[in-house]
Order: sequence, then C-alpha cells, then structure tokens
Amino acid sequence: MKLVIINYGAGNIKSIQFAFKRLGVEAVLSDNPEEILAADKVIFPGVGEASTAMAMLRNSGLDKLIPTLKQPVLGICLGMQLLCESTEEGNTEGVGIFKTKVKRFNSGVKVPQMGWNVIKDLKSDLFSGIKENEYMYLVHSYYAEHCDETIAKTDYGINYASALQHNNFYGVQFHPEKSSIAGAKILKNFLEL
Repeated sequence: MKLVIINYGAGNIKSIQFAFKRLGVEAVLSDNPEEILAADKVIFPGVGEASTAMAMLRNSGLDKLIPTLKQPVLGICLGMQLLCESTEEGNTEGVGIFKTKVKRFNSGVKVPQMGWNVIKDLKSDLFSGIKENEYMYLVHSYYAEHCDETIAKTDYGINYASALQHNNFYGVQFHPEKSSIAGAKILKNFLEL
C-alpha cells in the first residue's frame, strides 16, 4: 500500500509516521502532486495557525490538488479544519470539502481544549470496532460546527463535530496518532477503507 502524508510545512508529521510504522506501513512524506495522486491513501495533517497553513497550501498549488483526490483522504486536526468552508482563525477560507464553518470556542471554556475527551454518535466505517464515548486526545482552540457530514460529536462547552466525512474525505479533530489503542484502531480502519 502506498500511503502519502501531504508535506506542506504544517504538521507534527513524525508522530503520524511513527503511528503508521507501528501498524506496519511506511508513510511517505511528499508535496509532489504526481506522488500524492498515485497514493492509495492520503493523510492531510496540520498543526499551527490556519491562515499561515492555507497560504503554504496555496503557494504550492496543493489547495487545488486536494479537492480532486479520489482515494481515501484523512484530515487530522488543522487538516480537518482546512477541509471545511472557512475558519475564524485568521479569517481564512478553506478548501471547501466539508460544508461547515470552523469557529473559536467561547470564553466560557479553557482554550485551547488540551487533553482527553470522548467521541460519541459515531457513524462511519472509520469507527468500526470503536465504542461510544471512547477517549481521544485533542489540542485545539477552534471547532467545526455540525453539518450533515458529522460522523462523531464531542462536548466542550458546546457540542461540536469531532469528525466529518464527505465521500472519500474524512476528517478528525482529535489526534488518532496520540490516542493510544483506540486511535491506532482508527488509523488501521482508515487503511482498510
């Protein structure tokens, strides 16, 4: 299997690579369009600030390439948020795969949300074998609003979409690569989609 992690300068790519290595898959880091298009599966990671990350995608032309991908694509954390229509972070327009907006948590909760929280109302083969209210590791100040594409929910001051799916595109707000056995199972499920 050819697994490519999109390398555009925003990410904790090493921990994702190690997580797949533990599952027996060598993930290739690449910003090469031909290599990304030829992959069996694609990971779209992201850590950092949305407008900066989006500018890096635009500069490399990857913002136009990503929506054309036909194989399963998994956006993680900021990667998921950039697949949405827009985010309040840096007032940034996203790639527009998921028909929802990303908002900042209100002042009623500690921002960023950092640590373990549960995912529930699971709807997707991505969560095969994952039980309701399973704990996942999260670090984020912004959240995706619910839409028809919500496949998991989490409560933190409000109830928000902690995972999304549109056709071959999947997005998770949490970090499966840092979420112990259940997180590894989600990555394994993604490989088997």
